[in-house]
Amino acid sequence: MKKIPCRLLPFLLWLGLFACQNNPGTSTQTTQANSKVYYPEKGDKWEVRKPEQVGLDPELLAQAVLYAQTQETKMPKDFSTQEETFGKLLGPIPKDRAGTNGIILRHGYIVAEWGDTKRADPTYSIAKSFLSTLLGVTLDKGLIKDVHDPVAHYIKDGGYDSEHNRKVTWHHHAQQTSEWEGELFGKSHTFVGKEEFGNGERKPRELKEPGTFYEYNDVRINRFSLSLLRLWEKPLPQVLKEQIMDPIGASDTWQYLPYKNSYVDVNGKQLPSVSGGTRWGGGLWINTRDEARFGYLYLRQGKWKNKQLVSKEWVKKATTPGPHGPDYGYLWWLNTQKKQWPDAPATSFAALGAGSNTIWVDPEHDLVVVWRWHGTNGNEFFKRILAAVKK
Repeated sequence: MKKIPCRLLPFLLWLGLFACQNNPGTSTQTTQANSKVYYPEKGDKWEVRKPEQVGLDPELLAQAVLYAQTQETKMPKDFSTQEETFGKLLGPIPKDRAGTNGIILRHGYIVAEWGDTKRADPTYSIAKSFLSTLLGVTLDKGLIKDVHDPVAHYIKDGGYDSEHNRKVTWHHHAQQTSEWEGELFGKSHTFVGKEEFGNGERKPRELKEPGTFYEYNDVRINRFSLSLLRLWEKPLPQVLKEQIMDPIGASDTWQYLPYKNSYVDVNGKQLPSVSGGTRWGGGLWINTRDEARFGYLYLRQGKWKNKQLVSKEWVKKATTPGPHGPDYGYLWWLNTQKKQWPDAPATSFAALGAGSNTIWVDPEHDLVVVWRWHGTNGNEFFKRILAAVKK
């Protein structure tokens, strides 16, 4: 038996007490954790398991969590550098944020949780993976016939009228290869201008053919989001709530906030168009537990209990890399080349946002990890968690 360092005893004691308080009698249960797929109910009745009950070494897992707790992001808690970093704000930003926090799921059960996981904070570009999911639902519902269709076949608001933009497909938008040209909500696709783009300002360059060049570009993703809004003819937060968040039992604390100037006319109504992040304010403000549910939906290939919320085929497409740019799928970060997280499985993938907001999914080990407000790329933490996996 391994000797447990004294400094870990308080944490392990707490972990054991926490598990017992939230899940009475689990210490006597002998049922295999994965003999039946577990899905948490809505609210706080999310079952907790001791690490050893789901094939994890408790000491090594405790060490991993202790490591995570020391890796606070350098992003100010009061968001005081927001405009310096990203440029002029268009939407709201909170007064402050939580400290580093997170949650680890194995077979759907909570095996570790630290920090304030119930506070709804901006999650920045993790919102892009939610938009990807809405694209999948849109295809599943038949509102789009084929992801490779030009957006101009569906959207007639002037945004795809030029010879260049007419070539942009839904596929291009979702892989960040659209090269869409234009201005939206006061921001240009060029990212030129210190006041508008802060440290994210870029040098001018020639446009490439749509589908041939990768560029991480929030203006283009915002154009993509607006196009989805026009297809659904109702706010995307409402679509997300109805199609995804309510069915997975998410809390009522999350918000998906537009910019102050991103209301558009849809059938005579002014509807909010939401962004792909919080770069210029607004965006998806959500708590860690709700993000864990979203990650778990993808671990279960789009299925929640007995309902397929987004097709299994879409999940596969979303996590398949494109031919251009980094290891990237449909607005999800991938690890097929083992460059993103060298010590993690090639099949793992993640939704990522500024401040190092992370939803990491590892199908090989049946793990979901949400880690927020840290200052790393995640590899060292994932490496430590994987070291705890015994079976």
